[in-house]
Amino acid sequence: MKRLTFFGFFLVWGCQAFSQSFELSETAEHYQISPNQILRIPLRLKNTSDKAQIYTVRVTKNDLGDTQKGYFCFGNNCLDATVEEFSRRLEPSETLADLSYSFESGMQAMQSTIKIEVFPKGSHTEVVERPVSLVVEEKPGRSFIFQSKEITIQDVYPNPVQDQAIIEYKLHHETSKAKIVLHNVLGKPMGDYELPSTETRVKISADELVPGIYFYTVYLNNSGILTRKLVVRK
Repeated sequence: MKRLTFFGFFLVWGCQAFSQSFELSETAEHYQISPNQILRIPLRLKNTSDKAQIYTVRVTKNDLGDTQKGYFCFGNNCLDATVEEFSRRLEPSETLADLSYSFESGMQAMQSTIKIEVFPKGSHTEVVERPVSLVVEEKPGRSFIFQSKEITIQDVYPNPVQDQAIIEYKLHHETSKAKIVLHNVLGKPMGDYELPSTETRVKISADELVPGIYFYTVYLNNSGILTRKLVVRK
């Protein structure tokens, strides 16, 4: 068995184990992004059983273009793009909350597909598959970038922004709770914006932000579902 230690993870190939119950947070099937952008797809994994278990996360399909790149990240620490799977031990009821798959859109407009699988290590009888379509367009306009049964979100505009940016959205259930957290490249929160079900747009102020690159993360019921880049220019 081959292993490589990385920030509390160990990468595993060819291991056998037994099945265990778990939950993987909802991930959209379709994302839209412009060239030379970075998209982070959150993968929130929870052990719902009463036993500790090692879970394997891997990419089983990847047809990214020559200028595109995809890789797993844990918080702000990212694995090399050549790593297509890793495993992590979770205690009963423990949640792996900071895991994401980052996609660099490259220089050309094109459509790519990835498929992410999660399963108890060594067992393929309890597999969760998440096929994801990634569309890179030169001028995506304000088409939706995330759509699920609970929320629909359009891309931020304008981007780059000088004073104020807008994100349009729709919550499909009044009981759903959503918000946007803006943070800098070091992960420091720079703004917190609630998304009430009675509204359809939120304004992000850039008046007090220095020029540079920021990221905004959309949270749905306390789980991050989408992270996108926002550029501030003055």
